[in-house]
Amino acid sequence: MNSLLLTGGRVIDPANNFDSIADVLILNGKISVIGKKISAPAGVKIFDATGKIVSPGLIDLHVHFREPGQTAKENIATGTAAAARGGFTTVVCMPNTSPAIDSAGTVALIHERAREQGTVNVFVTGAISKNLAGEELAPIGGLKKAGVVAITDDGHCIQNNELMRRACEYAKMFDLPIFDHCQDYSLVTDGVMNEGYWSLVLGLRSWPSAGEEMIVARNILLAELTGAKIHCQHLSAAGSVALLREAKKRGVSISGEACPHHFTLTDAAIAGSEKFWADDGKQLSTFNLQPSTLPAWPAYDTNFKMNPPLRTAKDREAILEGLADGTIEILCSDHAPHCDYEKEVEFNYAPFGITGLETELALSLMQLVHTNRISLSDMIAKFTVNPARLLNLNKGTLSAGADADVTVFDADAEWIYRREDSASKSKNNPFFGWTLKGKNVATIVGGKIIFDAAQPALAPV
Repeated sequence: MNSLLLTGGRVIDPANNFDSIADVLILNGKISVIGKKISAPAGVKIFDATGKIVSPGLIDLHVHFREPGQTAKENIATGTAAAARGGFTTVVCMPNTSPAIDSAGTVALIHERAREQGTVNVFVTGAISKNLAGEELAPIGGLKKAGVVAITDDGHCIQNNELMRRACEYAKMFDLPIFDHCQDYSLVTDGVMNEGYWSLVLGLRSWPSAGEEMIVARNILLAELTGAKIHCQHLSAAGSVALLREAKKRGVSISGEACPHHFTLTDAAIAGSEKFWADDGKQLSTFNLQPSTLPAWPAYDTNFKMNPPLRTAKDREAILEGLADGTIEILCSDHAPHCDYEKEVEFNYAPFGITGLETELALSLMQLVHTNRISLSDMIAKFTVNPARLLNLNKGTLSAGADADVTVFDADAEWIYRREDSASKSKNNPFFGWTLKGKNVATIVGGKIIFDAAQPALAPV
């Protein structure tokens, strides 16, 4: 069935500035009407959402599903199952697959696999450069015609500024945003964690925040020069937020995103402490979990190794401030699955990245809403209308006639994230064992319930 009546929930639709207790009627896969005490037409199933939040289906515009070529880590079937479990109805896949998504044929393959095996909406980004090598532009016009929603070399960063300028000009011509993984290789070199106190203590090769900030500054200049829409991915550094804030005030077409691990954790986690410590040795007062509720983990745990790396308490606070004041408009996971054997090596040799689709809603609620940094409506906007607007998607709203993609969640439910409950094929996540606050209850795509927390065994996997 793709008709449904959701009753009694608090409906929040930032796209329409709507926030009220109401019912939502879905007919034939589309939003029909939102109102009070709607009667269900004959044969339409009723879902009681009393005490829950009903929002437009959440969008994650930065995931890695590893298909084609790396399906031992994840594939579209397991990746979309994890998305559904986390409350996401739409995801956007990155092109660093094998082969890279740098041709219309590979785009078509992913669209076909998504239709056959996916349980949520799957959109695709295309590569900026052929084989993500940063040397020659990919056929951007052909990728646009094939259906990509953005171009990016995510996982890599184009170092040739002239090539990046030409990419911006083509992207503007084809009305495609450019996503950029901001990393200056000459500054970052072979660093594996943030440059600072903890890299010295742990004896690990360091990665200065300037390695991100340099490329953010470059992108601001190119966006101003070409008029292209450039989106800076997974921001982690205080300097990046300051640069973005100043550029947006000038009206530059630049935007940014943040991931929960960067505004929840600091580089101190790599030292294996059960507590998070500021640079001056004082316990962070803004962290909203009691240290006694946190599980213990060993030092050099590679599940805390990500790209860009976890940074200092000051950087973490800057990301939170950027989210609060609107400098950073979008939340996402950078869901990056890896096999256990890849992570079970020395820290220097482990791949960067963690999974995140199943935890990002709860962590965002805990760090942003339950700490009163932003409103619930503002958080939902960063998961719905804002990414939809950036990508020109007809998603992220509960307007009448829109696709009936809906997320129902309990903002106050406490639960423990357990390894065995994950739908992802990979388990490289630092938050296993954490007590989280805020949980997805149901995920609805095109009017069909594809995940119901009351019946998780019936969810597609």
